[in-house]
Amino acid sequence: MNFDLTEDQSLLVDTVRDFVKRESPVERMRKLRDSELGWDRAVWKKMGELGWLGVMFPESVGGAGMTFVEAGLIIQELGTTLVPEPMIPLLLAGSALVQAGSAEQQGRFLAPSLLGDQSLALAWSEEQSRHDPHCVRTRAEAAGSGYRLRGKKRWVLNGQGADHLVVSARASGNDGSADGLSLFVIDRSLPGVRVQPVSTMDGQKAAFVELENVEVGSDRLLGAPGGSGALLAELMDLGAAATVCEASGILQTVLWMTRNYLMARKQFNVPIGSFQALQHRTVDMFVETELTKSVAMLAMIKAQDPDPDERRRAISAAKASVIESGGFVTRQGIQLHGGIGVTDEHDVGLYFKRMHILATLFGDDAYHVARYASLPSFTLNV
Repeated sequence: MNFDLTEDQSLLVDTVRDFVKRESPVERMRKLRDSELGWDRAVWKKMGELGWLGVMFPESVGGAGMTFVEAGLIIQELGTTLVPEPMIPLLLAGSALVQAGSAEQQGRFLAPSLLGDQSLALAWSEEQSRHDPHCVRTRAEAAGSGYRLRGKKRWVLNGQGADHLVVSARASGNDGSADGLSLFVIDRSLPGVRVQPVSTMDGQKAAFVELENVEVGSDRLLGAPGGSGALLAELMDLGAAATVCEASGILQTVLWMTRNYLMARKQFNVPIGSFQALQHRTVDMFVETELTKSVAMLAMIKAQDPDPDERRRAISAAKASVIESGGFVTRQGIQLHGGIGVTDEHDVGLYFKRMHILATLFGDDAYHVARYASLPSFTLNV
């Protein structure tokens, strides 16, 4: 498999890398974590003007018509400086609109977000869901010519700032069943929608969303009634692949940061990076970081694979691998920095916290190892 970037992809990476260093150093994230929104609408608008927000969406809705590979490369670079703008929530909610929405719905809800004028969120997680997108108790009942929604969503990424929420709700079937699930686009300003902003461990923002008899028209339903179960599973894989990409950017930065510290910090009048024992540990960090770069590229390539088993196999393998590598590299980074590594004032701790959050989003290691083991074997063909 060829992992070399094309000329256009290399140019895209260079452009994003230059942008995040100039426009979004880690210090910006420190300031924004104390704000109500958690990200900057002006920076979001710049990202839209540069075409990054629509990179994987079709040109018919204002996108660039590329693939998740290009989107993953952008996310990877955003991870290097912990850019807090809601790129991953946009990819998930936007993909739901592209795959299930009508042209009118795409133009009304997706196009403004691709320009950076609005933002989106996918509200799928519930208290009992764990990592199962089909474990949904939010109900959608027919009401006149539309629907009435009631239920609670938890840890909605960008729920605190999204103009529109793509919400999963059950019209029929039992908890855990893929049948009977629908997706609706709702405005956060609708009567009965209550949004409670919450802070995550890494300093970024999310929301708890409660729907109390929220009435929407049939024009807010995406696709056929009760037919979004398979799409939700695809969106979870897309989200897991995105977290792998962001983790790759984080590990590259932690490795670079730790190596520079070891060469600057002196003991016995020599850099501690000259000590062989510490060199061995940084080599181990380098190996795990390079492994993560490889599995991230695999996840980018397979995220939109039409074969569901092939997609799930690659995504689960990548996510489980990155959780292990990410934990190792960020822990080593903190320890090799010494006491300063555990303080809030030092950046390495921020990367550690973000990596911890990424490890839990869209399936933790236990979930993905179990799912991988349940898939048909590519060697035994069973």
